[in-house]
Amino acid sequence: MAPVLEKQLLGAAGAGDNNNEDEEGQSLWSSILSEVSTRSNSKLPSGKNILVFGEDGSGKTTVMAKLQGSDHNKKGRGLEYLYLNVHDEDRDDLTRCNVWILDGDLYHKGLLKFAVSAQSLADSLAVFVADMSRPWTIMESLQKWASVLRDHVDKLKIPPEEMREMEQKMVKAFQEYAEPEDATPASPQRRAPTAGEDEAVVLPLGENTLTHNLGIPVLIVCTKCDAVGVLEKEHDYREEHFDFIQSHIRQFCLQYGAGLIYTSVKEEKNMDLLYKYIVHKMYDFQFTTPALVVEKDAVFIPSGWDNEKKIGILHENFTTVRPDDPFEDFIIQPPIRKLVHDKEINAEDEQVFLMKQQSLLAKQPATPTRGATSPGRTASGSPRPSGRAGQPNVASGSPMTAVKKPDPNMKGAAANEGVLANFFNSLLSKKTGSPGSPGAGAVGSGVQGSAKKTGQKPGLTDVQAELDRMTRKPDSMVSANNIPPPTENEA
Repeated sequence: MAPVLEKQLLGAAGAGDNNNEDEEGQSLWSSILSEVSTRSNSKLPSGKNILVFGEDGSGKTTVMAKLQGSDHNKKGRGLEYLYLNVHDEDRDDLTRCNVWILDGDLYHKGLLKFAVSAQSLADSLAVFVADMSRPWTIMESLQKWASVLRDHVDKLKIPPEEMREMEQKMVKAFQEYAEPEDATPASPQRRAPTAGEDEAVVLPLGENTLTHNLGIPVLIVCTKCDAVGVLEKEHDYREEHFDFIQSHIRQFCLQYGAGLIYTSVKEEKNMDLLYKYIVHKMYDFQFTTPALVVEKDAVFIPSGWDNEKKIGILHENFTTVRPDDPFEDFIIQPPIRKLVHDKEINAEDEQVFLMKQQSLLAKQPATPTRGATSPGRTASGSPRPSGRAGQPNVASGSPMTAVKKPDPNMKGAAANEGVLANFFNSLLSKKTGSPGSPGAGAVGSGVQGSAKKTGQKPGLTDVQAELDRMTRKPDSMVSANNIPPPTENEA
């Protein structure tokens, strides 16, 4: 009996060892399976989408290419596609984030159906790009592209329950925002939920907060912020202008529950911060940067941090504008400076120019000739004798009025000229036919007629006698107004 009992005991012991080995194997497999399932759940999700909107030339493609790590600036048409490599260093996991860039022309807005669908909308982030080098276009651009995205979301016909759930998720994320804590080197990259997080006290939303809830995260990216200095120098922008711009943008961000970040690819300002905030919103990576509002060209406002009171701080510096003034009334587009190009001037054909001048001359009235108004003709039409000095002024009423009184200081030849002029005038007055006869004209005709009859020069002997008499007088006794005494004919 003893050997049989011993075999039974040995057999029972062997069966117990096998059971222990099976249990250990099962526990090992279960631990491996649980680890694999945990890793699969913690992997970075794929299929995330970034929808980028903005005007042509605002820098949409340039910003996203910079985040991608490429320096090329290839601009597409319609709907561009890029992707961002997202790396989880804690779990050594890598995934791709799709980037869809819509053209600045509204004609291409229908292409959004290829970028986002009703199923992929919940995994999307909307980025509205505003150009700081043209600040007068910012608010109009933001309103336009937000309306485009809203119209597309409405066309997706998402069930109301799902849309309401997405909107409530955005409200919760906005209300539960907390100031980030400084991360330690040992802290994980992915943010883990803390105990009691669901029990945190949330504040009610403001009156103008999330009034335009799109159901997805929204980010406003102001590009080309290095142009702030140019606006100050060339367009006389002051601190008040930039505070006014920031105030209106932040009011827009409150309505959509959006974050705000100022960037510059040229100066590489806030580009790393932009990447970190995007992966934080889409993959729940840990984010440790607080709000930045000190520098006017490097502003950063995370979603959930801002409110009406904080925006009101900007209004304290307003002196020439009110916070509720229309944006376009204060931020005015400067006049466009047109480049003036010198146009080539073609010379007119010589014959054409001469023909024009001839036609102009033909249209002008004919000018009277000199003979029509010549004082050489008298009232009776008879010509006056030529070759006599002093006759052009004879037509006046009195011979004395036609002769200027000589200067008393004149001596010699000048005085003699005055005496001779008076002498000849007196001769003309002597030859008048009667006291009522016309002056010079009648004298001229009478003298000319007598000359024709006799063939001698008229009055030559009288002139010679008078000249002899004058030469015998001394110069001191000659007066400028000396007139010979009347003759017998005149009496």
